Amino acid sequence: MATAVVLVGVFAAGAFRYPHFASWAVVRNLFVDNAFLGIAAVGATFVILSGGIDLSVGSVMAFAATLIASLVERHGMHPALAMSVALLAGLGFGALQGALIRGFRLPPFLVTLAGLFFARGAAFAVHPQSIGIRHPFVAQTLNDTLSLRFHLGAKIMTIPCTVFLLLATFGAAWVALRHTRFGRSVYAIGDDEHAAGLMGLPVARTQVGVYAVSGLCSALAGVAFTLYQQSGDPAACKGLELDAIAAVVIGGTLLTGGVGSVLGTLLGVLILGLIQTLIAFQGDLSSWWTRIAVGALVLLFLGLHRGVEGLARRAAAGPDGRG
Repeated sequence: MATAVVLVGVFAAGAFRYPHFASWAVVRNLFVDNAFLGIAAVGATFVILSGGIDLSVGSVMAFAATLIASLVERHGMHPALAMSVALLAGLGFGALQGALIRGFRLPPFLVTLAGLFFARGAAFAVHPQSIGIRHPFVAQTLNDTLSLRFHLGAKIMTIPCTVFLLLATFGAAWVALRHTRFGRSVYAIGDDEHAAGLMGLPVARTQVGVYAVSGLCSALAGVAFTLYQQSGDPAACKGLELDAIAAVVIGGTLLTGGVGSVLGTLLGVLILGLIQTLIAFQGDLSSWWTRIAVGALVLLFLGLHRGVEGLARRAAAGPDGRG
């Protein structure tokens, strides 16, 4: 609820300050420009809900985008097949990280930090520089034919397929977390891993699974980034894993795990996009102000998390403090 209030407040402030801010074009650009971040944030939500962390998100995105571009342009592979290969690679990479974390009881921070460096290096090994994609399936079929067009007065609004990919990913994640055994296990493990094990939940399989989901979502975000840029760049998406984590935290998910939702994550992504849009409308501010605003919001929501936890503890203790 706090995230929704902040989102509405930021949008209202922009609409009051700038004449053309409250328009369908701005709303459309919010989704188009942040589709790949939103997809990556879905995977980060699964990991954080389980009480873990994944720092390899941005590097896996860059690797997936570079791999797709290289397979298509240098090896003549059809883009659909290249994207499938990239998704499988992301899924396998995430599962490997999860297996290392669970099997050897290693800290998720250190394992995924190593994954960050490994995936980034692998991206440069695939191709050392940016490579454009000129295949008509990408430029015409995916980015043109599959786009939705409708009239808004005298103008034509175009919604690219990456927006539908974003919404489909959030919808699938919401169903998985709320209506499947795997999703309920993710929440239970994040709340109390030991208790989840005593309840007979598949703790090991679920922990490996959340990192596999994160790897898959990171690769899917790389696919969306490829369609957005129509290229693959091994140096792209640096620091995007931090943006994804920030969106999850702003969306109300506790870093300790067990509490949160992908709906809040979507709102968090839109807030980050709105901040960037406000700075662009202002025109005379450096893009680094986005980082400052995001840092302030993260601290604000961490404070809200702590306040809610304190209220919950006092409510559980009862009026006499003994529960």
